[in-house]
Amino acid sequence: MKEERNLWPQPMTLEEIPKKNKTKFSHWIPFYIMGLPGLAYLIINNYLPMFGLQIAFKKYNYAQGIWGSKWCGFANFEYLFSSEQAFRITRNTILYNLVFIVLGMILGVAVAIFVNEVISAAAKRFYQTVILLPYLMSMVIVAYLVYAYLSPNTGLVNAIIRSLGGGGIEWYSDTVYWPFILVFVNQWKTIGFSMVLYLASLVGISKEYYEAAQIDGASKWQQIKSITLPLLKPTMITLLILNCGRIFRSDFGLFFQVPMNQGALYSVTDTLDTFVYRSLMEQPNMAMSSAAGFYQSVVCFICVLLVNGIVRKVNKENAMF
Repeated sequence: MKEERNLWPQPMTLEEIPKKNKTKFSHWIPFYIMGLPGLAYLIINNYLPMFGLQIAFKKYNYAQGIWGSKWCGFANFEYLFSSEQAFRITRNTILYNLVFIVLGMILGVAVAIFVNEVISAAAKRFYQTVILLPYLMSMVIVAYLVYAYLSPNTGLVNAIIRSLGGGGIEWYSDTVYWPFILVFVNQWKTIGFSMVLYLASLVGISKEYYEAAQIDGASKWQQIKSITLPLLKPTMITLLILNCGRIFRSDFGLFFQVPMNQGALYSVTDTLDTFVYRSLMEQPNMAMSSAAGFYQSVVCFICVLLVNGIVRKVNKENAMF
């Protein structure tokens, strides 16, 4: 009888195992050199300034410098919490940011979906440019655009109201309208950037999902509900976590430039950033400003950890870390 052949693969011997080519360190030297400028910028711009955090706990003296100034503990933080406006500026900062986060997410996703549904490539580029343009404008320019509409004497809105037989509105002295004005201006200016972020995720969704849904008879709303929104969920959660990291910070230009720093509007336009700026203009104190910035950074860091922890508990895959 013939000897049966073993068809199963035989294990390789130590001599037959291919040896991995060890890449020499010198091979990576050009890449390390290319990364040096970025690394130097990161260290100089992001890490070296952290030594200045100690100013928040010192009675800063310009003549003695950072190292020579005396420690004062938490005395600089007492200014923020002992002020009569502490509750007001904290309330305004948090509530405005909550509205910005919610509306920014809803409108950003909606506009991105609408633009993505445009068939013509030329029309799509046109809409993207027009919607993104306000984001590239300086807040000073935006403030004067708002003033051109809301000026009590020459504003376009008051001119329309008077032409209809009504009386003009003193926009810069009436606090009733400004929460809505600031929210509108913020969304008008930032919606383009949000659209770009969500649109980048929409482009990566395979068209095969939508083709299969169309074959099954799904309507456009059903496609958005069952395909688009679930696939956008990771991007939405990531941006939510990042935005919560700025919940104790405010756009200084929006709350200072747009209302034209009108004292009558402080009750609805004053935030932590504008309050600290005005305080420093009256009483120049770098230590106080540093304490406010340190306080904001710590609270924002805690908010990021809390939101990420909640997301991680609900769905571990969608958490950032």
